[in-house]
Amino acid sequence: MPLPFLTADRAFEATSGDIALPFDDHDQWRRPYRPGPWRVIAAALALLIASFMLLATLIIALAGALPAAGACLGAAALVIAVALRLLRVGTWVSRHGVRQVRFFRTVTVPWARAASLRTVQQPVRWLGLPRTVQGQALLLVRHGDGEPLTLLTDHSADFLARVEAFDRAADSVEAWNAEYAPVS
Repeated sequence: MPLPFLTADRAFEATSGDIALPFDDHDQWRRPYRPGPWRVIAAALALLIASFMLLATLIIALAGALPAAGACLGAAALVIAVALRLLRVGTWVSRHGVRQVRFFRTVTVPWARAASLRTVQQPVRWLGLPRTVQGQALLLVRHGDGEPLTLLTDHSADFLARVEAFDRAADSVEAWNAEYAPVS
């Protein structure tokens, strides 16, 4: 039984959803990979907690304690903002450069400032925690900077236990660099 609503915007038989469509605008920032299950699960749990907090806000407001309801509403809004920022974390690319979005900080490097982009074996952080394990990392070395920028690791929340996805994402970022980096 065919389901035509599944094929409305892409072929049902397509094996890879990571291929850019020809009409995509390369001037807009895009993530060259899908968010990993660990990141999505953490954001979903945060949104579930926020929904319970909003229900508690409603109950507190109906009980007549408006200052407490306001505090609970503010805390729920904070949890929702944390969940949305958690989903936004990652490496983004466009024609203008590469952008690494972290939880509290965002770094943008134009392709003209990228000296090299390579995948190396090194100790990497496991799920962003202080514990390090041996793994792969995609490093961006900038002109004039001695400190390389770690764009992707195979033990992050996006690629833990998904080595093929890490390889595809690293190849995709390297392809963007090859296409838009100025020829020297």
